[in-house]
Amino acid sequence: MSWTNEARAGLNDIWPAALAAVPIGFLFGALAAGKGLSPLEVFAMSALVFAGGAQFAAVELWASPAPILALVFSTALINARHILMSASLAPKLSGFSRTQTFLGLYYMADENWALAEKRARTHPITPVYWFAMAIPFVCLWLLTSTTGAIIGAALGDPKRYGADFAFTALFIALVAAFWKGRVTAWTVASAGIASALAYRFAGPPWHVLAGALSGLAAAWIAAGSEAAAQPCESPAE
Repeated sequence: MSWTNEARAGLNDIWPAALAAVPIGFLFGALAAGKGLSPLEVFAMSALVFAGGAQFAAVELWASPAPILALVFSTALINARHILMSASLAPKLSGFSRTQTFLGLYYMADENWALAEKRARTHPITPVYWFAMAIPFVCLWLLTSTTGAIIGAALGDPKRYGADFAFTALFIALVAAFWKGRVTAWTVASAGIASALAYRFAGPPWHVLAGALSGLAAAWIAAGSEAAAQPCESPAE
């Protein structure tokens, strides 16, 4: 496949996620400005961190003086899932140079990771495809979060329009694309229930860890039981 087709495929795959990120970026910028961050500081944070959940957690904890240990612990725990995501995706990036791999995984988000995993089922992941997804997504996050910090309170609360549900709807669609029957059902249900309970009784960021560990355990148990249920083939004589 030519590089133009690869670029077109990347752009076609990422645009729904990019649109879903628009109200979230505006909201983050407005919240950060309300905590006293300047538009330049919001831009720098989005460029260097580029992790919506971690950035929201940091802004929620932001105070003067900043609670450094709490900020580091919360954001590290929330982003710990990227270790598993990188381990899953890295073997599929065999055509990448070391620099491309480093930059690509540095700006990996849940959305482009999931889309890349889906594409890897039928096509190799090329640098052109990956960066055609990543660059517009990163640029739009920088633009919307900085704009949100500039116009601030004029935005109002996006929740009034249901904009806060955009990412949830997007991830429901992504999960549906990965559906593989009973194993997926047990994994999603276990992760969702554990995350909801942890959020209710322990609060963030523990719900992220609880959901990830529960989902991994459920997937391992369900896959093992499904494999055990398969009839054994007798060796050919």
